[in-house]
Amino acid sequence: MSGSMWGGDRLDLDAYLARIGYEGEARPGLATLRALHRGHVAAFPFENLDIVLGRPVRLDVGALQAKMVRQRRGGYCYEQNLLFAAVLERLGFAFTGLGGRIRMGSSTAPRAITHMLLKVDLGVGGTEPGGGAACGPDGSGGTWLADVGFGGGGLLEPVPLRDGATRRQGEWTFGVAAEPRGVWALRTRRPEGWFDLYGFTLEERVPADYAVMHHYNATHPRSAFTGRPVVQRTEPSGRRALAGGRLSVARTGAPDVERAVPAGAFGAVLREEFGIEVSAEDAAELGKRYGSGA
Repeated sequence: MSGSMWGGDRLDLDAYLARIGYEGEARPGLATLRALHRGHVAAFPFENLDIVLGRPVRLDVGALQAKMVRQRRGGYCYEQNLLFAAVLERLGFAFTGLGGRIRMGSSTAPRAITHMLLKVDLGVGGTEPGGGAACGPDGSGGTWLADVGFGGGGLLEPVPLRDGATRRQGEWTFGVAAEPRGVWALRTRRPEGWFDLYGFTLEERVPADYAVMHHYNATHPRSAFTGRPVVQRTEPSGRRALAGGRLSVARTGAPDVERAVPAGAFGAVLREEFGIEVSAEDAAELGKRYGSGA
């Protein structure tokens, strides 16, 4: 393989930073990592529209930049986290690709490893039992879990990869827990208690691993991403999700709202609720397949 592993050498960094609205100093460190993570999540919605429209989804940096940066689209976990990995590589961060098993509240029947996430090592501090590095006295070092590609229930910022660590991010609280046999879990706190999002180990994954995972998720009839549109956006005070032809909006201090999307309104909903621009032809096709009254 020529070039860098994650494509950082082929990244248009200035265009990416402009897309996420980042104007700070771009050098490795926790402040930069947090700001990049937060800006990425705010700028790029989670979406699988190309998959449901039957189009190939390429994971090379050139394709990711063309779609997500220049066309101002979003992507799903591999697109999101591979683009973010290219950014981290370009800036000189030390990080490792990992693979996760989606749980969404259930840990009794392990699913296949189909999710991508990143472990970022910022140095400073010792090592916690189980492999997580401790943060330095100012909280600036250690090992951090970064994941810009989980979708509507995911992280706004990285969290320490340390057993028992919790972080409040806007209206959401996340926690990390170490489990037997080297397994870790990312959790979110709900009114009824902790809710597992996914489990993972620290085994290194490389882009070729994600290509195999991506092939299943983008093509298999039993994949969660081939049968209907899934579009999500998380903000500090609310979440929005389009699943099939139903839009749900949850905001702090307001009742949750859910409604069917009329066939002729798909394009407007994608633009106004998620910041995604699609062609009139694509909006019509999505509305024909999934809109109410279609």
